[in-house]
Amino acid sequence: MDVREFYVSLSPKSALGVLEESLVRGTISGAMVDVYERIVGDKQVVVCVLEKYYMRTSNRASVTITIDNLEENTKVHAAASGGGAGAFLRFDWGAGDSFVTSVERALETYMV
Repeated sequence: MDVREFYVSLSPKSALGVLEESLVRGTISGAMVDVYERIVGDKQVVVCVLEKYYMRTSNRASVTITIDNLEENTKVHAAASGGGAGAFLRFDWGAGDSFVTSVERALETYMV
């Protein structure tokens, strides 16, 4: 399953900025589809959906990322989908894994 979860030393909004710079502005086919943000007191939750075209599969993959500071450190939860071909088989030739791994790489220097 193409899901990753880890903690970073950034605020949710700062982590989103790093991801946007690396996965959207730093690519040709990356796009930010939507961002949803909730702030209650000093707690913040950001949910974003990113999309990218993968030539090897001739398909677009998406990753939904939830970033929150509800615990001591900021948690990042990333789940990829849509990277496969076919109506019934969920075989994505690695596009989903590649996309969710790129989320980890973008934030690896901030991981705790």
